[in-house]
Amino acid sequence: MISPHPFLTPTRLEKILETFPKVAIGVLGDFFLDYYLVLDKELSEVSLETGLEAFQAISTRKSPGAAGTVAGILRSLDCQVKAIGFKGDDGNGFDLQKGLELIGVDVGGFLIFDDKFTPTYMKPLILEDGQESEISRIDIKNRQPVSTEDQEKITQCLSSMIQSIDGLVILDQVQEKNCGAVSNRVLDVIGRLSIEFPSKMFIADSREHGSRFRNVMMKCNLDEAKKALSISETTDCEVFQIGRLLFDQVGKPVFITLGADGILCQNEEGGFHIPALKMDGPIDIVGAGDSVMAAVAASLCSGATYKEAASIGMITASIIIQQIGTTGIATRGQITQRYKEFFKT
Repeated sequence: MISPHPFLTPTRLEKILETFPKVAIGVLGDFFLDYYLVLDKELSEVSLETGLEAFQAISTRKSPGAAGTVAGILRSLDCQVKAIGFKGDDGNGFDLQKGLELIGVDVGGFLIFDDKFTPTYMKPLILEDGQESEISRIDIKNRQPVSTEDQEKITQCLSSMIQSIDGLVILDQVQEKNCGAVSNRVLDVIGRLSIEFPSKMFIADSREHGSRFRNVMMKCNLDEAKKALSISETTDCEVFQIGRLLFDQVGKPVFITLGADGILCQNEEGGFHIPALKMDGPIDIVGAGDSVMAAVAASLCSGATYKEAASIGMITASIIIQQIGTTGIATRGQITQRYKEFFKT
């Protein structure tokens, strides 16, 4: 039997979604180029020079990844998006910026740093018997800190943009500290602006360095939450306790994704859990966390409560995970339809 949604009525969902096109969100962080190469196994040759297998690429696919994935999902939800980050002065940088422009992202804050690579995930896919399967990835990343001068350029872009946006999403993808867009200096300015502009939404996601964030909301998975709290990944710790500890540490609400178990939100009123939608058939979890970040940010900027935003995040993730072999997108119409499928109206 289909039951009503516990935190989200049809009227509220419609009101929140219809506000998305009016919302402007800055996405500050590490923009990567996702570069797929499809290698046809049947066409492989043997290198005369090395005797090794020489893979033959029959097609390529390129799209914005990492912070670009969140920007892309926000655009598919009809939000206005402004990018703040950097690329290298290279071909991958050209392709990355072109990809952002094609989906309608404002790249006025997307800088060129001559001494940096454009961060790139090269993803070879073996095509065999009509099926693609990914083999070892090749990463192109920067492993030298961003200069003080270039850090200031990023903060200047943010400071000049802050009054024209309703919220800021921070994507800290790079493992090497201070080698990406979210350096210590940039974090200092984000912290100051979050206090100076309390009505604006600030939310961050960090793979490795969540412990650095203060006075901004956090979206993370359970392992990232433990890492931010210096709790061993193997430590058996009750998830509501982790939520409370992380909320106390950052001083703002936190959203902890739990995979198939849904999402936990902890705010000043306490913690609450929203289950994931159970989907039949094959799923691909790539992009699920990014879709939650995008949907939660767009919803909060559109006047949603934390419970409503987390609920819309779960609905959006259920759409993304059904898109196999891609990070995926989600539209407002798909969210409305999925809500009707799962909940009594």
